[in-house]
Order: sequence, then C-alpha cells, then structure tokens
Amino acid sequence: MFEAIVLGGLMRIAQAFLQASPFLLCGLLIAAVFRRLLGVDGVRKLFGEGTWRSLPQAWLVGMALPVCSLGVIPVAREMRRAGLSGGTILAFALAAPLFNPLSVLYGLTLSRPGAIFVFALGSLVVVTAAGLLWDAIFKKTSLEPTSEPPLAWGLKRLCGLVTAGAYEITGATAGYIAVGLSGVFLLAAVLPPGSLQDALGRDGWTAPLLMTVVATPVYAAPMTAMSQLGIMFQHGNSIAAAFALLSLGAGINLGVIAWICRNYGIVRGLTWFGMLVAVVLALGYGIDRPLRSADIADAAHTHAFDVYTRPFDPADDYARKCWQRFRQGLLVHEEFSTVAIAAWALFGLALRAFDPKGRLDAWLRKPPEAAPEPGKYDIVLPPSVLGGATLCVLVALSVVGCYTYYPPPDVVLEEMNYAKAEAVTGWSSDAANTERWVGIYTDWVKRLQVGYFLRNGELDEFKRVKCRLLLDRLEALEHALEAPDAETIGQINKEILMADLRLREAFRAD
Repeated sequence: MFEAIVLGGLMRIAQAFLQASPFLLCGLLIAAVFRRLLGVDGVRKLFGEGTWRSLPQAWLVGMALPVCSLGVIPVAREMRRAGLSGGTILAFALAAPLFNPLSVLYGLTLSRPGAIFVFALGSLVVVTAAGLLWDAIFKKTSLEPTSEPPLAWGLKRLCGLVTAGAYEITGATAGYIAVGLSGVFLLAAVLPPGSLQDALGRDGWTAPLLMTVVATPVYAAPMTAMSQLGIMFQHGNSIAAAFALLSLGAGINLGVIAWICRNYGIVRGLTWFGMLVAVVLALGYGIDRPLRSADIADAAHTHAFDVYTRPFDPADDYARKCWQRFRQGLLVHEEFSTVAIAAWALFGLALRAFDPKGRLDAWLRKPPEAAPEPGKYDIVLPPSVLGGATLCVLVALSVVGCYTYYPPPDVVLEEMNYAKAEAVTGWSSDAANTERWVGIYTDWVKRLQVGYFLRNGELDEFKRVKCRLLLDRLEALEHALEAPDAETIGQINKEILMADLRLREAFRAD
C-alpha cells in the first residue's frame, strides 16, 4: 500500500512537471526579459502601474503570454521587484494560467464557444474583484523598485538573459515549484482510484464545493483544464464545478499560495485566497443554470478526473503500470522543454557552485568604460524595444504552435489509424496497453476537430456529431475495460470501427 501511494504520487508529479515544462520554460524566459531588457520602468509601463487600467491590463497581458500557474511564479517575482502593486501582481498571476492561444482554441472547439466567452469574462471579474479588494483592504503592499543598469548591447545582453534564468530556476522559484507539485502528490495519496468518477453531476449543489477542495492543491496545465471543461460540458456535469476547476485548478496551486503568504504575510495571503474562493463560487453558482444545455443528459460517471487520484490500486502491478502510464502522456515538445529546463538548471547550479560571489553577473552588469562602436551592419536596439519584441515573438510562437500541435486533418486521420489498430485489438492479452491507446486515440479525435477549425474557420455540426459519437464509443470501451467481457468489448469495438469510418467520410467530403 505504501509503495503504491509513493510510486503513484511520484508518477503524478512527473506527469505534472512534463505538462508544465513548456509553460515554465516560457515563464523563465519572460522573467529574464523583464529583468534584463525591459527593466523596472518597462515592466511598470507594460502593466500600466499607477493608472486605473492596471488590473484589466494585467488580465490582458496575462492572457497573451503562454505561462501556467507554475510558470507564472518567476514572472510574479520580477513584477514584485519592479514595485508593482499587490493587486496587479495577483491579477496577472491568476489570469495568465487560465487562457492562452493554444488552450482558448482548444476550448472554443471542444466546448460551447458561448460558455468559453462567459468563462473568460468571469475570469476578468474574478481577477479584477480580487485585485480591487486586495488593494482596498491592504495598503502599500508594493516594494520600492530595485533597478539594475542596462546591459551593454551584444553578447552581454544574451549572456544576461541566460544567467538571469539560471539563477531563477535554481533559487527560490525551484522551492515554490516543488511546493506547487506537492499538492499533486497529496491528492494521489488521499484520493483512491476512481473516487471522482461519480461526484460532479450537475444536480448536486455540493459539486462546486468538492471541486474547490480538489482544485486548490492540484496543478492543472491549461490544455488539461480545457480538455476537462469540454468533457464536463459534453457530459452535462456541473457548470459551477467546471468554473471552479478552471479558476482554481488552472489558476493557482500551493506554490503560488506559498509565494503570496511568504511575500505578503500569512494573514493577508489566506485572506486573499478566501476572497478568491468566495468570488469564484458566487460566480459559479450564478452562471450554472443559464449555461446548462437542456439537450444534454447528466452523465455523472466520467474518467476525466482520474488524473487527480491515485493511479492504481495496491493489488495492481504498479511498477509496470507506473511506467506505462507515464509514457502514455509523453509528448515531444514536453520532452524538449524538460531537457532545456534541466540544462538551464545545471548551468545555474554550476554558477552557484563555482561563482558564489556572482562575479560573472557583476561583470555583465558593469557598464563599459567606453561604448563600443557598432559595426557597419550592426543595428543597436534599445533594451525596451528588444524586450517588447521578444514578448511579441513568444506570443507569435504560441500561435504558430497551434498549427504544430493541431496538424492538418489528413495527418491526424493517418495517426488515428495506428491508434485505432492498437485500441481495438489485444485487449485480452494487455488491457493496460489497450487503455493507453484508447487515451491516445481520444486525443487525436479532439485534435482533429481543432486542426480542422483552425484551417477552415468553422466546424459544422455534422462533423461535431461524428466526432462526438466516436468519442462516446471510446469512453464506453474505457469503462468496459474496468471489468472486461469479451462479448461487450467485441460489440463496442465494432461500433468504434463504424463510427471511425463515418467520421472519415465526413472530414474527407471536403
């Protein structure tokens, strides 16, 4: 039992870190740009500090930058160094993890667009209300800005970005990330497998409260949260619980709460968290009935939240299953980002070990005795311009990443062939491997819809229905694998093959 809890919790931490790695890498780069290029004045101007628009501007900037609730920690630390008010920092820290181009596109396609629009406005209300209440109750929470001299153009600027990120990932940020991931371990230890499968029906008024309790310690990547929102809408689950999942599961984690309490005091930090929960629940209960879909029956049973519970029972062969489930969600861009973060961290550890007095950093910040003459083809850009351009490139890359993460339909249909073959065969000899491929198959069906929408600007109801029918059959297979029966699974597999064929006909008709 103890080994199952420990191995399961460590596996959940590894999965969460992999999902967070691309957003964390972006967060480290953004923090380095804030510190080395934009500087204190540039950061304060970016967020409209001292003006009435600082809170909504923090919401807009947060939604444009591709970070998650772990990746926002280094950025928030730099905002505090720049002397921004507590309300503005907290507004950004809440808004940034909720929406980005990848997750918004995913949500618009797989959920109801009107609901995603309402959720986006709801997040604006949440961050603005929490920020205004914070600034009204707690005065003078900002620090005096601590500025640094601008780095000389050229190689020093580039080295300065690298060293800033290296010090950040090996400093206090690493501790807050560890605290944030500890919540994933805690839930895996406390919640038995499948314990959330029947707890979030839309008619249960306690569903939002339960989701609040679960979502607070959990780490949910933006894509994961949007995927679960889509499942909750399709299953007729509680809308208020879905809003709590997005606002608290994707918006915060224990590491963010720890950072707030450490910098503003435990009483202030817990007061802010209490105000946040109150606003989220009030809005959630308020939008629950208006956003319900009358034509969708309440199917409370779902596997969508199994990722927050213990991955296997003590009786399972958990050592083998641990590796299988870990590989199941492994994506190329997450592997690359994890390697990049590890390399950055190793460089930071080397700096702290061999240069404890920070001589390299001091040399980078030391102004040159005489400004170097630019070459014939050199164009010297001000640091603020270079920093702004870097942030715009990050936003542009996240948009370009949409086209990479959501390939063209013909590419997705080809990949679905391989997943289909593995999902409908071999269940009698290796049910765990079949379950793994069912998840991959399901993911490709979802990405098919988003990829088509991205390239055509619309996804008609006929194609949505064909995808929904296949997803329903895949979910039925997932349920059937819990207690395998040859006749039942054989029938479901036939229905999957037929639904897959009709789906292909619908998408190839164009």
